[in-house]
Amino acid sequence: MTMRAVEIAKPGGPDVLTLTERPIPDPRHGEVVIRLTHAGVNRPDALQRAGLYDPPPGASDLPGLEGAGEVAAVGPGVTDLKEGDTVCALLPGGGYAEYASTPAAHCLPIPDGMSLREAACLPETFFTVWSNVFMRGGLQAGERFLVHGGSSGIGTTAIQLARHFGARVFATAGNADKCQACENLGAERAINYKEEDFVDILRAEGGANLILDMVGGGYIPRNIKALADDGRLVQIAFLQGPKLELNFVQIMTRRLTITGSTLRPQSNAAKAEIARQLRDQVWPLLASGKVAPVMDSHFPLKDAAKAHERMESSAHIGKIALDIG
Repeated sequence: MTMRAVEIAKPGGPDVLTLTERPIPDPRHGEVVIRLTHAGVNRPDALQRAGLYDPPPGASDLPGLEGAGEVAAVGPGVTDLKEGDTVCALLPGGGYAEYASTPAAHCLPIPDGMSLREAACLPETFFTVWSNVFMRGGLQAGERFLVHGGSSGIGTTAIQLARHFGARVFATAGNADKCQACENLGAERAINYKEEDFVDILRAEGGANLILDMVGGGYIPRNIKALADDGRLVQIAFLQGPKLELNFVQIMTRRLTITGSTLRPQSNAAKAEIARQLRDQVWPLLASGKVAPVMDSHFPLKDAAKAHERMESSAHIGKIALDIG
């Protein structure tokens, strides 16, 4: 049995994404196979396409780290899901296809009233934000929180969750429309980084207690300056590069913390714990409509290259989806 899938023919630009036929995966112990109706498109997909982000050992070489659909097969050891259940899931890879396998513990129910397309765009973003902002970053009510790239899928999620849990939220974005979108979601101040200096604005507020950054490069020393004493910087990507010279004296004297993570290489157990916390603390917010994914656009599977072009143009606000089934 085969399925339609989009593979990376060779490292390169969006045009290397090629429609192909692949065998339908079989579930291993503790896994399910999902018949996907939709998949989310994320920056790590583009990094993998460019040859800069290899799949972990044993994972599919197909791009795609999140999706939604119906459980089509259940592997040995799985007791809490059955064929026919509808789920959204964090995937180790393989989401740009009609079927994908993933650990059952990385699946979550479709929130009440939410479409499968919207649900497909939850896992990668919500796992990333919850684990980095709340579990690793320790954000508390009343703290000042700055997220860069506020109009991205990560940014729109972080703004909503941080605001719901009582933080004062600041965000950077690249134009007036994106800044307005951030403020509509709950940021008290959206900063157009092309016109204003986020360092000056955050310092005037007393400094950020927590910064979530995916830019890196020259932003790193500026983030250090923007932090309050005892502040924390959580790094999740490096759109401007991972290397620079940094004076660590200020980190010592101001008791700053620099940390970060990537989601995909973490253990299945670690991802299962993130899923458990999301189910308990965040999924009720999605079901009630207090938090929702911000959807930008959607493309058929065969047009995955166009979806990547949209993402890499940085013109989008929120999430981009692929329609599969």
